[in-house]
Amino acid sequence: MTLKTFATAAALAVTASMSFADGHAANPMVGGAEMLAEKNIIENAVNSPIHTTLVAAVQAAGLVDTLSGDGPFTVFAPTDDAFGMIAEGTLAALLLPENKDQLTQILTCHVVGAEVFSDAIGGMIADDGGMHPVATLGGCTLMAQMNGDMITLTDENDRTATVTIADVDQSNGVIHVIDRVMLPQQ
Repeated sequence: MTLKTFATAAALAVTASMSFADGHAANPMVGGAEMLAEKNIIENAVNSPIHTTLVAAVQAAGLVDTLSGDGPFTVFAPTDDAFGMIAEGTLAALLLPENKDQLTQILTCHVVGAEVFSDAIGGMIADDGGMHPVATLGGCTLMAQMNGDMITLTDENDRTATVTIADVDQSNGVIHVIDRVMLPQQ
């Protein structure tokens, strides 16, 4: 092996290990923004242009410190379009300080107290015969199913969300982007 060949091979090995070590290469983009595996859930959510309503709701509920903490967490993160399905007056009312408890419950119905990637969810769905209950920190149970190769979640009100972007790795867990807000049983 020549010195030039060795140097080229070494440079490629270092570049490859850096890409995989920091999770950069494998992390999907969200809303056109890069999500960095070394950042926590809140830091990445703030950088996502399609999660501004979620960030505002997390701030209003006082959950920033929790979701910036060690975790691990799995967050099913509704997009701005998902929040747009809620009546504007209802959403505005939820963001008021007097409705903080209700908002907190809704948001924590999107959070699991473990890091669970999509392949593990798919395995649990298969092991459970096609449907797997997902217990959330908000006391809700979401039912996970496969719809082709996409994971869907159904809340206690029969509202179904699809995971549109899976496995967005975070320093304190993982985010799965969903297209609908999940609600606790009414």
